[in-house]
Amino acid sequence: MKFGMRKPSIKKRVAARTSLKRQVVHQLGIKIPRGYGWLRSPKKYVYNKVYKRTTFDIFSLIKKLFK
Repeated sequence: MKFGMRKPSIKKRVAARTSLKRQVVHQLGIKIPRGYGWLRSPKKYVYNKVYKRTTFDIFSLIKKLFK
């Protein structure tokens, strides 16, 4: 598990928004409401919950400074 600042990756940001899987799920309307991620993949849900609390994003840090 990582602690501290996450390294930004432009390639991963673009890939997440333009992936084929995302397009298919959205066009077919097979979306799970926000907050129900634990239904689809409980293990991934727990990992992401811990990761989000132990790391921080440089962009959110910049936002807080200029707010």
